[in-house]
Amino acid sequence: MRGGYETIAPQHDSETDEWMTELYVAHAEALRRFLRRLTLGDLQAAEDLLQETLLRAWRHLDQLPTDVASLRPWLFTVARRLAIDAARTRQVRPTEVGSVDLTWFAADDNGIDQVLAAETIRAALARLTEEHRRVLLEVYIQERSTREAAAILGIPEGTVKSRTHQALRALRAKVRC
Repeated sequence: MRGGYETIAPQHDSETDEWMTELYVAHAEALRRFLRRLTLGDLQAAEDLLQETLLRAWRHLDQLPTDVASLRPWLFTVARRLAIDAARTRQVRPTEVGSVDLTWFAADDNGIDQVLAAETIRAALARLTEEHRRVLLEVYIQERSTREAAAILGIPEGTVKSRTHQALRALRAKVRC
């Protein structure tokens, strides 16, 4: 034995299957109701405890009487002890916290974050060179393609691409300051 449990399970045969089926049919529903009361209505916990109770019966087949009807007091004692152990275990363990679904929370309606972000970007844009500011205005604010921005600014498309890249890097650096 290791930790109070047998390491080798009882032999599995048709006689054992029939006995366990008879045990389940005779006592499972009463045990389930009993365990639901002990777990304060937690159906999943009651089912887990019911399965553990039946597993204990299966592990102790050789020590139990063959008359299934006479096993009810033993089964209820095992079930009650398992429920007590489970409750003690929950008290010792810290409360489990799952991940919070942030989409459930309402969006910030006052827009303070948006106003602050816009002000930060405006201030950073003001510190850029005129060339960088103009290319960002055409590409991002006016939502023009590289070809359209090049035509409006009177510069080659490649220059629009490189200035946009340099302007974004400079803007990022200014926002971080």
